[in-house]
Amino acid sequence: MTAAATIHAYYDAFNRQDMDAFLALLDENVVHDINQGERQTGKAVFAKFMDHMNRCYKETLTDMVIMASADGKRASAEFVVNGEYLVTDEGLPEANGQKYVLPAGAFFELKDGKVSRVTNYYNLSDWIAQVGA
Repeated sequence: MTAAATIHAYYDAFNRQDMDAFLALLDENVVHDINQGERQTGKAVFAKFMDHMNRCYKETLTDMVIMASADGKRASAEFVVNGEYLVTDEGLPEANGQKYVLPAGAFFELKDGKVSRVTNYYNLSDWIAQVGA
């Protein structure tokens, strides 16, 4: 699978909420740079992060544009997050089903056909303004 195809599959699984397929695309030692947060390492830690996110947020990504380097070692994606804030996330405004639309992006490293690093970015201040801090 090409780098672009891997990233397409990653986001297709995300949008279907197929966490088994989503996690299968990750290297065991995947590095996850959380937007404006910490760096976490390992597929099990990423799975726990996704459990938390899927409990607090319902999101679908649209307007996807994926780019990949010629050598297939790096890729990026730009997209729009269409979400609903379901359960209050610690340190953030109270959730009551607020809807939001947020431009976002991600940068990837790939190794042996798997995602070995993902760095996510979105404007947290914009999100907070949309959910009504």
